[in-house]
This record gives sequence, structure tokens and C-alpha cells, in this order.
Amino acid sequence: MELAIFNSNGQETGRKLKLNSDIYGIEPNDHAIYLDVKQILANRRQGTHKSKERAEINHSTRKIKRQKGTGGARAGSIKSPLFVGGGRIFGPKPRDYSFRLNKKVKQLARKSALSYKAIENGIVVVEGFNFEKPSTKGFNTILDNLKISGTKTLVIIPELNENVYLSSRNIQKSKVVVAAEINTYDILNAKNIVLFENSLKTIENLLTQN
Repeated sequence: MELAIFNSNGQETGRKLKLNSDIYGIEPNDHAIYLDVKQILANRRQGTHKSKERAEINHSTRKIKRQKGTGGARAGSIKSPLFVGGGRIFGPKPRDYSFRLNKKVKQLARKSALSYKAIENGIVVVEGFNFEKPSTKGFNTILDNLKISGTKTLVIIPELNENVYLSSRNIQKSKVVVAAEINTYDILNAKNIVLFENSLKTIENLLTQN
């Protein structure tokens, strides 16, 4: 698959780039995508939820009514889960939701996500751009020039660039990531992928290494 390379003005440079079919042209594996996205979202969970059980409720321990003769069931404590304000049965406790996933599965998932974007014509390759200082307006102008303003956009840069990152931070639907840190969820969550030309080599090394 060949894509035209654009500059920051949204104009074609006259050069074309051939995408690696082993990364951008595979048959997507939906189950690998499911597992990887599940792991990413699970790893983001704080897991700090907590409810009080019967032993943790701060109430009197006296027997609330006599054992027999009331016509109702026996009740020994106001802390019982049967009463309002009592403890919760099998309530949530702090826990770690993260789990491990095979490296090959994660690679396959990212390749599948990129292949879906290639099929949907959702990948735009640019020469690259920079700012002398953070500029939200300048970043928005580039998105307008590329005709992707207002859509969920993932910009993949070859290495950390603070000015580019800070320029995008106040734009709600845009996200900038370093090529070495791309993940399946961010790729699929974006409608358009803006790839810096120099990012392609990093992605290829990342997704083809054993």
C-alpha cells in the first residue's frame, strides 16, 4: 500500500511511501485486539473500591430484640446485612486488575489495529513539523490543513517533542504519542492516524522484533 506524504500545509510533497504489508496489510485478528484492549483498560483501573463488611460497621453490638416471642425471625445485631446500615455481603475489596499478556499477542493486536486503519484510509503520513514554542493555534492549523480537524486524531511522533505535545494538550480530540509507546486502544480509539515519516522505522522495529 502506497501513501502520499504531506507537509504541514496539507500539500502533497510529490513523494510516496510504501507501507510494510507485514504490519499494515495483515488479516486483522479480532481476538488478539480484544485481549490487548482488555489488558490496557484493566491496567488503568485503580482497584481502590471498598465497602464495609459486617465486622467493620460501627454500631452497637447489643441484641436488638429478644430471641423468641416476637413473631419474627431471630436478630442478634444491627450490623447484619439484612438491616439498613448493616454490612455488605461479599462487597468489593481493593484489588489489582492487571494481568500479563504474551508479547506476540500484543504485537499482533497492534498490527491488526494498524491494518484496520489502513483499510479505512485513516492513516496520513506527514514529513513532520515542529514549533518554536507551544502553540495550540498552530497545531489546530495543521489539522485543518490536513482536513482532519474536529475528529479523534492520534499523532505518532518519532521521539519526545515537548512543544508538539504541549501544543496538542488543550485540543480535546487529539493525542500525541511517541512511536515506541503506541498501543492498540489508542489506535482504534482514533478516527485518523497522523504518522510522522520518521516514525515508521521505529514502529517497524517495534512490531517485527522477536
